[in-house]
Formats: sequence, C-alpha cells, structure tokens
Amino acid sequence: MPHATTDDGVKLYFEETGTGAPVIFVHEYAGDARSWEAQLRHFGQRYRAISFCARGYPPSDVPAEVAAYSQARAADDIAAVLDHLGIGQAHVVGLSMGGFATLHFGFRHPDRALSLTVAGCGYGAEPDERAKFRAEAEAIAGFIDTHTMQEFAAKYAYGPTRVQFERKNPRGFAEFRQQLSEHSSLGMRNTQLGVQRERPSLFDLTEQMAALRLPTLVLTGDEDWPCLLPGVLMKRTIPTAALATMENCGHTINLEEPDAFNAIVERFLAQVTAGRWPARDPRSMSGSITGMKD
Repeated sequence: MPHATTDDGVKLYFEETGTGAPVIFVHEYAGDARSWEAQLRHFGQRYRAISFCARGYPPSDVPAEVAAYSQARAADDIAAVLDHLGIGQAHVVGLSMGGFATLHFGFRHPDRALSLTVAGCGYGAEPDERAKFRAEAEAIAGFIDTHTMQEFAAKYAYGPTRVQFERKNPRGFAEFRQQLSEHSSLGMRNTQLGVQRERPSLFDLTEQMAALRLPTLVLTGDEDWPCLLPGVLMKRTIPTAALATMENCGHTINLEEPDAFNAIVERFLAQVTAGRWPARDPRSMSGSITGMKD
C-alpha cells in the first residue's frame, strides 16, 4: 500500500492513475481519497491524477495528539505527497477542508502550484459566524467522543448543504454515508479540533489572497450557503481568481454532480495549460458603478 511520509513522520496513503501534468485532489472533512474516484477516472485519462487520505484518515496514520493537526500541516501534507512522488509542480484541487488546504498551499508553497481550484470553501469564515462555527466544532468532537462513527455518520451526513446530494442520487449518497461511517473516530475528532476549529477566517487573510498570482478557480454550489459570500470575497480579493457556481447544488459538488464538476475544472486547467488564464483588469475594480464617476 503506497504511502508518503511527512516531515513529522506521519504516513499518508495515496492513489494515482494516468500520465501527464499532475493534478492532486484534496478531500473534505467527511470524505477521504475515495471521494475523488469519479475525478481520478476522468482526469486520469489526460493527467497524472492523484488523491490521498489526510492525516487522521486510514489507511493514512492517525496521530493521537490534537497538536499534530493544523491548517498549516494540512497544506504542507500536500507538498509531502508531491515530494514523495518526485513532482515539482501540480494543479491542486480541493473541496471544503481540502479547499482551505489548497488555498493555504498557495500561500505556503506558491512555487509548487500550477493552479488552485478552491471548491466549497468558506465554512465558518464570515466574522459573525466564527463563534458559532467554533462551538459547533467542539460539539462535533464531543459527539464523536460519546457515539460510534455509524451514529455520527447518520447525523452529520444530513447537514443542510448535503441533503441536495441525497435528493439527487440516493445510491451515491448512501455510499458517501457508509464511507463516512468507516472513518477513524480519533482522526475525525482530532481533525475537527486541530484543523477545523482553529483555522483562520478567510476574512483575516485578505493580504495573503491579494498577493496570490496563481491561476485560481473558486467553485461552489449555489445552495452551499456558508460558502457563497466567502466565494465572492476570494473572487474580489485574489487578482487571478474566477468564481463559478453549480446550480441547485450543495456542498459535495464533486460527488453530487461529477460530470459538471469535471467539465468546469477541466476547462480551467485547459486555459491554464494554454497560458490563457488572465489576471483581472484593474479598471474593473474602480469605485464607480458605471464608470462615469471618478
């Protein structure tokens, strides 16, 4: 079973398929490497497609201490997988927790990214939602401490931005819920406390975002309510960002509408590869609505 080893000795399980420019997929809190199967099958026909399980998600290692989990570690773990595979640069595609890790990878390792796809990113980012999000993260960890993963999956899988997936594709949703129930309770608890609860708000990262020059696609479902305003923030702040939405979609857009997700990301990667991805014209950011007022 293939593993990469991080600088703090954590082994990360990965899968890969195909040849060509590397694309690495970074999963969400409720997912794992298996969540990207539809993307590996699609992008593996044209790219070297890679997915991995974050620390805390078997068959990756599950560190026992919360201190081993952080937003910075999540970003650096992407680099550790690339290092193991001898890859200098890659397109990085992340969803939710993986979207945050992808954005921070761009901050911490800009020379290693060909592009960033930041999907479903924004939970708890709005300033007036910070306290609520931290409280919910602690409540999630507490629930995991006192219940089985099957009980956790039966509750967490039906969040307000996940029911869209169940409505459209009951079989796919059932598979998602089953895979969630197979996760490590310790890993899920520690990830919730070390990564989710402690990550900085996007609204506190505007200087870093404004300095990004990497081609960036911000992608969200239009019923993924916690990610809509943060998505607009990233679009406005990152000078090389585009914002795309998927209609009538919730949070797990790569599972809910894989064909649409793949098509949007593939168009983005093709433009980047062709050297046609633009930076924003600064004239579009004037203070005027119509351009008639200085």
